[in-house]
This record gives sequence, C-alpha cells and structure tokens, in this order.
Amino acid sequence: MAPSQEEVTLLGVVGSPFLHRVQIALKLKGIEYKYLEDDLNNKSDLLLKYNPVHKMIPVLVHNEKPISESLVIVEYIDDTCEQNPILPSDFYQRALAHFWAQFMDDKCVVAAAKFVLKVDEKEKEKATEELYEALKFLENELKDKFFAGEEIIGFVDIAAVFIPLLQEVAQIQLFTSEKFPKLFKWSKDFYNHPVVKEIMPFKDQLFVYFKARAQSLAAKKKN
Repeated sequence: MAPSQEEVTLLGVVGSPFLHRVQIALKLKGIEYKYLEDDLNNKSDLLLKYNPVHKMIPVLVHNEKPISESLVIVEYIDDTCEQNPILPSDFYQRALAHFWAQFMDDKCVVAAAKFVLKVDEKEKEKATEELYEALKFLENELKDKFFAGEEIIGFVDIAAVFIPLLQEVAQIQLFTSEKFPKLFKWSKDFYNHPVVKEIMPFKDQLFVYFKARAQSLAAKKKN
C-alpha cells in the first residue's frame, strides 16, 4: 500500500473503539487516508454499499475495494504495508496474537458493550462480573510479547484499544492499580503513546458514540 499513489478511504464514527483500531494502524504505517464520518442512526448509502452484510463501521476502501471488520482491516493494512510491522513474523507468536485479539472481541468487548449499553441494573451487574472475569485473564497474560507496552504497538495492543476508552466513558473506575496493576500500567502507557494520544477521542465524543450505539440497538429491537 503506497500512501502517495493509492486511494484509501475510511468510513467510521468518532468514539468507536473499532474505528480507532484502524486509525492507529494507519497512523503507525504512515498511510494517508480520507476519513468519512457516518451516522449510526442514519447510515449513509456509501456504508450500505461497501458493507451490505453487517452495515457497520469501520470500512476501509482501498482502490475501491472495501474491507470490513476492524481486526481484519488492521491485518490487511499490515500485510499490504511492510514498514512498522504490527503482527509478529514468527508464526507461533502470530497465532497467539490472533488468539488474544479474538478473546478480547468474544469476551471483553461483548461484556463491555453490555456494561455500557444496558440500562437494567441486574444486566449491568452481570455484565460487570463478566467483564472483570475477562480482565483477570488479560491481567494474568499481560507478559512477554502479548502486549508491547509503550515501546512498540502490536496487534494485541490495538485490539485492546477499547479498554482505556471504556475506562474513560464508564461511570465507575473499572480497574485500578491495586486490583489490575499490569493492565492499569499498560492502559496508561498505551493511552499516552504519541500515536494513540493523537487519535483518541474526547470524552464527550465517546458519550455521543455510545448514546448513538444504544439508540441504534434499541431501534433494531423494535423492528
């Protein structure tokens, strides 16, 4: 992928952890792109055209070829641009990175979405328990090359971008330096990385996104 010669467009909604995964990858690679803001409650024709299956952001359009699903997009960016590799070259370490990234989407993101978007207190309590359980696994695995910390941002770091974002938008302190010391330190280091800091949204943008997401889900239930 040659930024100066090829057309790259990114469709998204500011505040979405999935969008910011892709933006971090593009920034790390030095790839210039055109950003188009979409609307979760009034999806654009362009979004419906490029992602007719899930009708969700983010969507990366590279020379008129659309790619959807944030982790798929990040890997595509890494595969098509050699500089500043995101995924490990070692096949075993690469497999581990995929495993933990998928773990986050299957366990952490699902529980986090329930925690943020559910109004019912019982559902929120259950979601909190599920989220803490998932965070415990991450705390125990926060070692070796799973998370790169402040020096090198890798695939698993990017997959975990929702953790510091969730900490920002949550009404309670989700994890502390006492309860999750490794995760707490990683979150601070990652959030303060120059590339990440430049991309991370403001708190009010996060609230706007999650409110729109909740409204979108509520509308789906009515239909």
